[in-house]
Amino acid sequence: MNIREQFPILKITANGKPLVYFDNGATTQKPQCVIDRIVKYYTEENSNIHRGTHYLSELSTQAFEHSRDTVAKFINAGKREEIVFTKGTTDSINLVADTFSTKYLAEGDEVIVTQLEHHSNIVPWQIACEKKGAVLKVLPITEKGDLMVEKLPELMTDRTRIIAVAHVSNVLGTINPVKDIVAIAHSRGIPVLVDGAQGIPHVKVDVQEFDCDFYCFSGHKMYAPMGVGVLYGKEKWLNDLPPYQGGGEMIGTVTFARTTYNDLPYKFEAGTPNVEAVLGLETAIDFMDNIGYDAIMQHENELLKYCTEELKKIDGVRIYGESEFKSGVISFLINGIHPFDVGTLLDKISGVAVRTGHHCAEPLMDFYGILGTVRASFAVYNTLEEVDVFISGLKKVVMML
Repeated sequence: MNIREQFPILKITANGKPLVYFDNGATTQKPQCVIDRIVKYYTEENSNIHRGTHYLSELSTQAFEHSRDTVAKFINAGKREEIVFTKGTTDSINLVADTFSTKYLAEGDEVIVTQLEHHSNIVPWQIACEKKGAVLKVLPITEKGDLMVEKLPELMTDRTRIIAVAHVSNVLGTINPVKDIVAIAHSRGIPVLVDGAQGIPHVKVDVQEFDCDFYCFSGHKMYAPMGVGVLYGKEKWLNDLPPYQGGGEMIGTVTFARTTYNDLPYKFEAGTPNVEAVLGLETAIDFMDNIGYDAIMQHENELLKYCTEELKKIDGVRIYGESEFKSGVISFLINGIHPFDVGTLLDKISGVAVRTGHHCAEPLMDFYGILGTVRASFAVYNTLEEVDVFISGLKKVVMML
Protein backbone atom coordinates (compact mmCIF):
# COMPACT_ATOMS: atom_id res chain seq x y z
CA MET A 1 0.00 0.00 0.00
CA ASN A 2 1.00 3.63 -0.45
CA ILE A 3 1.66 4.50 3.17
CA ARG A 4 1.66 8.28 2.78
CA GLU A 5 -1.77 8.18 1.15
CA GLN A 6 -3.15 6.74 4.38
CA PHE A 7 -2.42 10.00 6.25
CA PRO A 8 -4.71 12.84 5.17
CA ILE A 9 -2.87 15.54 7.14
CA LEU A 10 0.27 15.02 5.03
CA LYS A 11 -1.57 16.66 2.12
CA ILE A 12 -1.73 20.06 3.82
CA THR A 13 0.67 22.95 3.36
CA ALA A 14 2.55 24.73 6.16
CA ASN A 15 3.31 28.39 5.50
CA GLY A 16 2.64 27.80 1.81
CA LYS A 17 4.98 24.80 1.57
CA PRO A 18 4.16 21.08 1.52
CA LEU A 19 4.24 19.87 5.12
CA VAL A 20 7.36 17.96 6.15
CA TYR A 21 6.53 16.47 9.53
CA PHE A 22 9.67 15.53 11.47
CA ASP A 23 8.19 15.88 14.96
CA ASN A 24 7.11 12.26 15.35
CA GLY A 25 8.90 11.89 18.68
CA ALA A 26 6.30 14.28 20.11
CA THR A 27 3.34 12.65 18.39
CA THR A 28 2.72 10.81 15.15
CA GLN A 29 0.04 11.64 12.62
CA LYS A 30 -2.97 9.34 12.31
CA PRO A 31 -3.88 7.13 9.35
CA GLN A 32 -7.37 7.30 7.90
CA CYS A 33 -8.23 3.87 9.30
CA VAL A 34 -7.70 5.15 12.86
CA ILE A 35 -9.76 8.26 12.19
CA ASP A 36 -12.50 6.09 10.67
CA ARG A 37 -12.50 3.80 13.70
CA ILE A 38 -13.16 6.72 16.03
CA VAL A 39 -15.99 7.95 13.82
CA LYS A 40 -17.46 4.45 13.65
CA TYR A 41 -17.51 4.19 17.43
CA TYR A 42 -19.38 7.44 17.89
CA THR A 43 -21.81 6.83 15.04
CA GLU A 44 -22.54 3.12 15.59
CA GLU A 45 -21.35 1.89 19.01
CA ASN A 46 -21.25 4.74 21.54
CA SER A 47 -22.14 3.52 25.03
CA ASN A 48 -20.48 3.16 28.40
CA ILE A 49 -18.75 -0.18 28.76
CA HIS A 50 -19.06 -2.97 31.35
CA ARG A 51 -22.17 -1.39 32.84
CA GLY A 52 -25.17 -2.26 30.74
CA THR A 53 -27.06 -5.23 29.40
CA HIS A 54 -28.43 -3.39 26.38
CA TYR A 55 -27.22 -3.84 22.81
CA LEU A 56 -24.90 -0.85 22.52
CA SER A 57 -23.24 -1.46 25.87
CA GLU A 58 -22.54 -5.07 25.00
CA LEU A 59 -21.25 -4.05 21.56
CA SER A 60 -18.85 -1.41 22.90
CA THR A 61 -17.72 -3.66 25.76
CA GLN A 62 -16.88 -6.48 23.36
CA ALA A 63 -14.93 -4.09 21.13
CA PHE A 64 -13.05 -2.62 24.10
CA GLU A 65 -12.07 -6.00 25.51
CA HIS A 66 -11.08 -7.26 22.06
CA SER A 67 -8.63 -4.34 21.96
CA ARG A 68 -7.10 -5.59 25.19
CA ASP A 69 -6.55 -8.99 23.57
CA THR A 70 -4.92 -7.30 20.58
CA VAL A 71 -2.53 -5.31 22.79
CA ALA A 72 -1.62 -8.41 24.80
CA LYS A 73 -0.76 -10.28 21.63
CA PHE A 74 1.09 -7.27 20.20
CA ILE A 75 3.61 -7.16 23.05
CA ASN A 76 3.40 -10.89 23.84
CA ALA A 77 2.01 -10.48 27.34
CA GLY A 78 1.48 -13.71 29.20
CA LYS A 79 -2.14 -12.89 30.02
CA ARG A 80 -4.71 -10.32 28.92
CA GLU A 81 -5.15 -9.42 32.60
CA GLU A 82 -1.64 -7.95 32.50
CA ILE A 83 -2.81 -5.14 30.19
CA VAL A 84 -4.07 -2.01 31.96
CA PHE A 85 -5.39 0.88 29.87
CA THR A 86 -4.23 4.32 31.03
CA LYS A 87 -4.09 7.87 29.68
CA GLY A 88 -0.54 7.40 28.38
CA THR A 89 3.02 6.57 29.34
CA THR A 90 3.17 9.30 31.98
CA ASP A 91 -0.01 8.03 33.60
CA SER A 92 1.29 4.44 33.52
CA ILE A 93 4.60 5.38 35.19
CA ASN A 94 2.84 7.47 37.83
CA LEU A 95 0.54 4.54 38.58
CA VAL A 96 3.49 2.26 39.26
CA ALA A 97 5.57 4.86 41.12
CA ASP A 98 2.67 5.72 43.42
CA THR A 99 1.46 2.21 44.19
CA PHE A 100 4.92 0.62 44.34
CA SER A 101 6.24 3.28 46.70
CA THR A 102 3.17 2.98 48.91
CA LYS A 103 3.88 -0.69 49.51
CA TYR A 104 7.61 -1.15 49.05
CA LEU A 105 9.54 2.09 49.65
CA ALA A 106 10.82 3.08 53.06
CA GLU A 107 13.26 5.66 54.36
CA GLY A 108 16.76 4.95 53.08
CA ASP A 109 15.58 2.72 50.22
CA GLU A 110 16.79 3.41 46.67
CA VAL A 111 15.34 3.86 43.21
CA ILE A 112 17.63 3.80 40.17
CA VAL A 113 16.91 5.77 36.99
CA THR A 114 19.27 6.71 34.16
CA GLN A 115 20.84 9.91 32.94
CA LEU A 116 18.92 9.91 29.66
CA GLU A 117 15.39 9.62 31.04
CA HIS A 118 12.41 11.75 30.05
CA HIS A 119 11.01 13.78 32.94
CA SER A 120 8.07 11.36 33.03
CA ASN A 121 10.43 8.65 34.22
CA ILE A 122 12.24 10.91 36.69
CA VAL A 123 9.72 13.13 38.43
CA PRO A 124 7.25 10.42 39.56
CA TRP A 125 10.13 8.58 41.22
CA GLN A 126 11.42 11.80 42.78
CA ILE A 127 7.98 12.45 44.26
CA ALA A 128 7.85 8.88 45.59
CA CYS A 129 11.33 9.18 47.10
CA GLU A 130 10.52 12.53 48.71
CA LYS A 131 7.38 11.12 50.31
CA LYS A 132 9.18 8.09 51.69
CA GLY A 133 12.62 9.50 52.43
CA ALA A 134 14.15 7.24 49.77
CA VAL A 135 17.14 8.01 47.56
CA LEU A 136 17.12 8.48 43.78
CA LYS A 137 20.29 7.15 42.13
CA VAL A 138 21.38 7.68 38.52
CA LEU A 139 23.05 5.31 36.07
CA PRO A 140 25.39 7.46 33.91
CA ILE A 141 25.89 7.56 30.15
CA THR A 142 28.88 7.94 27.85
CA GLU A 143 29.52 10.98 25.67
CA LYS A 144 28.04 9.04 22.74
CA GLY A 145 24.84 8.48 24.68
CA ASP A 146 25.19 4.82 25.68
CA LEU A 147 24.23 3.71 29.18
CA MET A 148 27.14 2.55 31.30
CA VAL A 149 25.44 -0.74 32.03
CA GLU A 150 28.69 -2.13 33.44
CA LYS A 151 28.27 0.29 36.38
CA LEU A 152 24.82 -0.99 37.28
CA PRO A 153 25.94 -3.87 39.56
CA GLU A 154 28.00 -1.51 41.73
CA LEU A 155 25.16 1.03 41.80
CA MET A 156 22.69 -1.52 43.16
CA THR A 157 22.64 -2.28 46.87
CA ASP A 158 20.51 -4.24 49.29
CA ARG A 159 18.32 -1.12 49.57
CA THR A 160 17.58 -0.86 45.83
CA ARG A 161 13.88 -1.51 45.35
CA ILE A 162 13.26 -0.82 41.63
CA ILE A 163 15.04 0.30 38.44
CA ALA A 164 13.30 2.52 35.85
CA VAL A 165 14.80 2.84 32.37
CA ALA A 166 13.79 4.11 28.94
CA HIS A 167 13.69 1.58 26.13
CA VAL A 168 14.73 4.31 23.67
CA SER A 169 15.94 7.83 24.48
CA ASN A 170 13.58 10.48 23.16
CA VAL A 171 16.52 12.86 22.67
CA LEU A 172 19.46 10.69 21.61
CA GLY A 173 17.63 7.82 19.92
CA THR A 174 19.77 5.34 21.86
CA ILE A 175 18.18 1.90 22.03
CA ASN A 176 19.03 0.69 25.50
CA PRO A 177 19.83 -2.98 26.24
CA VAL A 178 16.78 -3.50 28.43
CA LYS A 179 17.06 -7.29 28.35
CA ASP A 180 20.58 -7.09 29.80
CA ILE A 181 19.51 -4.53 32.40
CA VAL A 182 16.60 -6.70 33.48
CA ALA A 183 18.86 -9.73 33.80
CA ILE A 184 21.32 -7.82 36.00
CA ALA A 185 18.51 -6.45 38.16
CA HIS A 186 16.74 -9.78 38.52
CA SER A 187 19.97 -11.44 39.63
CA ARG A 188 19.53 -9.32 42.76
CA GLY A 189 15.75 -9.69 42.94
CA ILE A 190 15.10 -6.10 41.79
CA PRO A 191 12.13 -5.37 39.49
CA VAL A 192 12.46 -3.20 36.38
CA LEU A 193 10.07 -0.72 34.79
CA VAL A 194 10.65 0.16 31.13
CA ASP A 195 9.44 3.45 29.64
CA GLY A 196 8.51 2.31 26.15
CA ALA A 197 7.06 5.57 24.81
CA GLN A 198 9.81 5.94 22.20
CA GLY A 199 10.54 2.22 21.92
CA ILE A 200 7.33 0.64 20.76
CA PRO A 201 6.83 2.83 17.64
CA HIS A 202 10.20 1.70 16.26
CA VAL A 203 11.28 -1.60 17.84
CA LYS A 204 9.38 -4.87 18.16
CA VAL A 205 8.54 -5.41 21.82
CA ASP A 206 8.28 -8.82 23.47
CA VAL A 207 7.76 -8.30 27.19
CA GLN A 208 8.24 -11.98 27.98
CA GLU A 209 11.57 -11.99 26.16
CA PHE A 210 12.62 -8.80 27.94
CA ASP A 211 11.32 -10.30 31.20
CA CYS A 212 10.64 -6.75 32.45
CA ASP A 213 8.21 -6.35 35.31
CA PHE A 214 6.47 -3.29 33.86
CA TYR A 215 6.37 -1.83 30.34
CA CYS A 216 4.64 1.52 29.69
CA PHE A 217 3.70 3.14 26.39
CA SER A 218 1.40 5.67 24.72
CA GLY A 219 -0.88 5.34 21.73
CA HIS A 220 -0.26 8.75 20.21
CA LYS A 221 3.39 8.05 19.37
CA MET A 222 2.41 4.93 17.37
CA TYR A 223 -0.28 6.34 15.04
CA ALA A 224 -3.11 5.97 17.60
CA PRO A 225 -5.15 8.73 19.26
CA MET A 226 -4.00 10.86 22.17
CA GLY A 227 -5.29 10.11 25.64
CA VAL A 228 -4.68 6.36 25.66
CA GLY A 229 -1.75 4.35 26.94
CA VAL A 230 -0.90 0.93 28.29
CA LEU A 231 0.66 -0.36 31.45
CA TYR A 232 1.87 -3.93 31.10
CA GLY A 233 2.64 -5.44 34.47
CA LYS A 234 3.44 -8.99 35.44
CA GLU A 235 0.39 -10.52 37.08
CA LYS A 236 2.17 -11.11 40.39
CA TRP A 237 3.01 -7.40 40.69
CA LEU A 238 -0.40 -6.10 39.63
CA ASN A 239 -2.08 -8.41 42.11
CA ASP A 240 0.23 -7.26 44.88
CA LEU A 241 0.10 -3.50 44.32
CA PRO A 242 -2.71 -1.46 45.90
CA PRO A 243 -5.26 0.42 43.74
CA TYR A 244 -4.15 3.74 42.27
CA GLN A 245 -7.49 5.55 42.02
CA GLY A 246 -10.89 4.90 43.52
CA GLY A 247 -14.24 5.01 41.74
CA GLY A 248 -16.45 3.02 39.48
CA GLU A 249 -15.28 -0.21 37.81
CA MET A 250 -12.31 -0.82 40.10
CA ILE A 251 -14.46 -2.11 42.95
CA GLY A 252 -15.74 -5.52 43.95
CA THR A 253 -18.23 -4.42 46.59
CA VAL A 254 -18.70 -1.12 48.42
CA THR A 255 -20.15 -0.43 51.86
CA PHE A 256 -19.52 2.51 54.15
CA ALA A 257 -17.59 0.14 56.35
CA ARG A 258 -15.38 -1.50 53.72
CA THR A 259 -14.62 -1.76 49.99
CA THR A 260 -13.24 -4.75 48.14
CA TYR A 261 -11.50 -4.40 44.79
CA ASN A 262 -12.12 -5.81 41.35
CA ASP A 263 -10.04 -8.46 39.62
CA LEU A 264 -7.21 -7.56 37.24
CA PRO A 265 -6.95 -5.47 35.20
CA TYR A 266 -10.05 -3.57 36.30
CA LYS A 267 -8.58 -2.86 39.74
CA PHE A 268 -6.50 -0.15 38.04
CA GLU A 269 -9.13 1.16 35.61
CA ALA A 270 -11.29 3.47 37.70
CA GLY A 271 -13.98 5.47 35.90
CA THR A 272 -15.10 5.66 32.30
CA PRO A 273 -12.14 5.03 29.99
CA ASN A 274 -11.29 6.72 26.71
CA VAL A 275 -13.10 3.99 24.78
CA GLU A 276 -12.76 5.41 21.27
CA ALA A 277 -9.02 5.94 21.77
CA VAL A 278 -8.58 2.33 22.90
CA LEU A 279 -10.34 1.17 19.73
CA GLY A 280 -8.14 3.54 17.73
CA LEU A 281 -5.08 2.02 19.41
CA GLU A 282 -6.15 -1.44 18.27
CA THR A 283 -6.58 -0.14 14.73
CA ALA A 284 -3.14 1.48 14.82
CA ILE A 285 -1.63 -1.82 15.95
CA ASP A 286 -3.27 -3.57 13.03
CA PHE A 287 -1.92 -0.84 10.73
CA MET A 288 1.63 -1.35 12.01
CA ASP A 289 1.33 -5.14 11.86
CA ASN A 290 0.21 -4.94 8.25
CA ILE A 291 3.35 -3.00 7.37
CA GLY A 292 5.56 -5.17 9.57
CA TYR A 293 8.20 -4.10 12.07
CA ASP A 294 11.06 -5.27 9.86
CA ALA A 295 9.88 -2.94 7.10
CA ILE A 296 9.29 -0.07 9.54
CA MET A 297 12.73 -0.43 11.10
CA GLN A 298 14.48 -0.77 7.74
CA HIS A 299 12.79 2.34 6.36
CA GLU A 300 13.43 4.48 9.44
CA ASN A 301 17.05 3.34 9.64
CA GLU A 302 17.53 4.33 6.02
CA LEU A 303 16.16 7.80 6.78
CA LEU A 304 18.35 8.05 9.89
CA LYS A 305 21.52 7.05 8.05
CA TYR A 306 20.91 9.39 5.11
CA CYS A 307 19.94 12.36 7.26
CA THR A 308 22.92 11.87 9.57
CA GLU A 309 25.32 11.79 6.62
CA GLU A 310 23.83 14.94 5.10
CA LEU A 311 23.77 16.81 8.42
CA LYS A 312 27.46 16.13 8.98
CA LYS A 313 28.23 17.96 5.70
CA ILE A 314 26.94 21.22 7.17
CA ASP A 315 29.67 23.25 8.88
CA GLY A 316 29.23 23.73 12.60
CA VAL A 317 26.73 20.91 13.17
CA ARG A 318 27.12 18.76 16.27
CA ILE A 319 24.95 15.68 16.64
CA TYR A 320 24.05 14.55 20.16
CA GLY A 321 23.61 10.81 20.46
CA GLU A 322 25.94 8.74 18.33
CA SER A 323 25.30 5.30 19.73
CA GLU A 324 25.77 2.33 17.46
CA PHE A 325 22.24 1.31 18.44
CA LYS A 326 19.84 4.09 17.47
CA SER A 327 16.26 4.59 16.34
CA GLY A 328 15.01 7.31 14.00
CA VAL A 329 15.87 10.39 16.06
CA ILE A 330 18.55 13.02 15.45
CA SER A 331 19.27 15.79 17.95
CA PHE A 332 21.75 18.48 16.93
CA LEU A 333 22.95 22.05 17.26
CA ILE A 334 24.48 24.39 14.73
CA ASN A 335 27.34 26.49 16.06
CA GLY A 336 26.16 29.79 17.49
CA ILE A 337 22.51 29.41 16.45
CA HIS A 338 19.77 29.02 19.05
CA PRO A 339 17.68 25.87 18.42
CA PHE A 340 14.45 27.87 18.69
CA ASP A 341 15.57 30.10 15.81
CA VAL A 342 16.42 27.05 13.70
CA GLY A 343 13.04 25.45 14.33
CA THR A 344 11.08 28.63 13.69
CA LEU A 345 12.85 29.43 10.43
CA LEU A 346 12.64 25.85 9.17
CA ASP A 347 8.88 26.03 9.62
CA LYS A 348 8.55 29.44 7.95
CA ILE A 349 10.97 28.86 5.08
CA SER A 350 10.49 25.20 4.25
CA GLY A 351 7.33 23.95 5.99
CA VAL A 352 9.46 21.56 8.09
CA ALA A 353 8.19 20.69 11.56
CA VAL A 354 10.89 19.78 14.09
CA ARG A 355 11.03 19.95 17.89
CA THR A 356 13.29 22.39 19.74
CA GLY A 357 14.15 22.77 23.42
CA HIS A 358 15.15 20.44 26.22
CA HIS A 359 12.65 17.74 25.17
CA CYS A 360 11.58 17.13 28.79
CA ALA A 361 15.08 15.84 29.52
CA GLU A 362 16.80 18.69 31.37
CA PRO A 363 19.26 16.47 33.29
CA LEU A 364 20.47 15.12 29.95
CA MET A 365 20.92 18.67 28.65
CA ASP A 366 22.90 19.44 31.80
CA PHE A 367 25.16 16.47 31.08
CA TYR A 368 26.07 17.94 27.69
CA GLY A 369 26.23 21.50 29.03
CA ILE A 370 23.55 22.82 26.68
CA LEU A 371 20.07 24.33 27.04
CA GLY A 372 18.44 22.31 24.28
CA THR A 373 18.70 20.90 20.78
CA VAL A 374 16.90 20.71 17.47
CA ARG A 375 15.33 17.26 17.12
CA ALA A 376 14.21 15.62 13.90
CA SER A 377 12.33 12.36 14.44
CA PHE A 378 11.08 10.03 11.73
CA ALA A 379 8.06 7.85 11.09
CA VAL A 380 7.09 5.27 8.51
CA TYR A 381 5.48 7.88 6.25
CA ASN A 382 8.57 10.09 5.94
CA THR A 383 10.72 10.01 2.80
CA LEU A 384 14.27 10.64 1.63
CA GLU A 385 12.93 13.53 -0.45
CA GLU A 386 11.66 15.13 2.76
CA VAL A 387 15.13 14.79 4.24
CA ASP A 388 16.46 16.73 1.24
CA VAL A 389 13.93 19.50 1.90
CA PHE A 390 15.00 19.54 5.56
CA ILE A 391 18.71 19.75 4.73
CA SER A 392 18.13 22.43 2.11
CA GLY A 393 16.12 24.43 4.63
CA LEU A 394 18.87 24.11 7.23
CA LYS A 395 21.44 25.45 4.78
CA LYS A 396 19.22 28.48 4.17
CA VAL A 397 18.87 29.02 7.91
CA VAL A 398 22.63 28.92 8.36
CA MET A 399 23.08 31.49 5.57
CA MET A 400 20.48 33.78 7.15
CA LEU A 401 21.89 33.58 10.66
